[in-house]
Amino acid sequence: MRLELLFPIHLRETMKNLEKLQDLEEIRVRIGQPLFFYTGQKELVLLLKEKQDKKGQFRNSRELGTNDNVYHVTEADLLEMQNYISNYSLYAWQEELRNGFLTIQGGHRIGLAGGTTNQNGRISGISYLTFFNIRVAHERVGCAGKILPYIWNHNTLIVSPPGAGKTTLLRDCIRSLSYEGMKIGLVDERSEIAACYHGIPQNDVGPRTDVLDGCNKSEGIVMLLRTMSPAVIAVDELGIEDDFKAVEQAAYCGCKIIGTVHAGSMKEIQEKPVLKKWCEKELFERFVFIKKGESGMRECNVYNQRWELLC
Repeated sequence: MRLELLFPIHLRETMKNLEKLQDLEEIRVRIGQPLFFYTGQKELVLLLKEKQDKKGQFRNSRELGTNDNVYHVTEADLLEMQNYISNYSLYAWQEELRNGFLTIQGGHRIGLAGGTTNQNGRISGISYLTFFNIRVAHERVGCAGKILPYIWNHNTLIVSPPGAGKTTLLRDCIRSLSYEGMKIGLVDERSEIAACYHGIPQNDVGPRTDVLDGCNKSEGIVMLLRTMSPAVIAVDELGIEDDFKAVEQAAYCGCKIIGTVHAGSMKEIQEKPVLKKWCEKELFERFVFIKKGESGMRECNVYNQRWELLC
């Protein structure tokens, strides 16, 4: 899906070059506020049509501030976007609304915030959608080339802070290993990795990859073990105890695991209560830490289970 098609019709001509923004990572939409576009290095805003010039429609926010030259999102804009994002059926996305995000064609994930509804003391949905965070999916074919020799045939955990590229790296690991001849089982709970549309991956995850789309991680891992005989199971954003129990079960069955987890440093991995237990068991044999530099460039370091730097 072309990203400008998520936006109101009156903005689409203005935003026709949106996908040409280099390293576009996020778009923030808030009622009454500017549209913010985040690349690896800059925060950009959209200019009013009459204020655009030869430099284009996007400008560094630090050059302009949030003055009258900048387009501000209206309530009507956001209501129109809801229709396009949900394909005019917001009710059909109730489960996704409960989780606070939905994934659209192409693997782009839209985080949601606003007024919540509650049932039995728990969030049951979002009744007023007034904030969107559009996280732009990227395929970086070949980005895993450096680390593949170090993680081949090892249980691997990819570690990074949010937004540093762990899902992108995981996708390329899956693609590369699949083309190298390994049978991969992918549990794609948030539809971000394969970006399945009507069950068919829109991203290249390789010819030997089987996908469980929109499936709970712990259940999906067990299901793949029983039905698809994978050599490797890949899963994004491991977090709760049940996830790691399923990973352990897969490892005991002779299947290798490639997963991801949020953490700001390798030290944080060793201190997280849930992760600490599995690290002490040496469930994971390789850790890949992604560091994002000020220029937006990523650096990957690989460690073994003794926390020794390999590359």
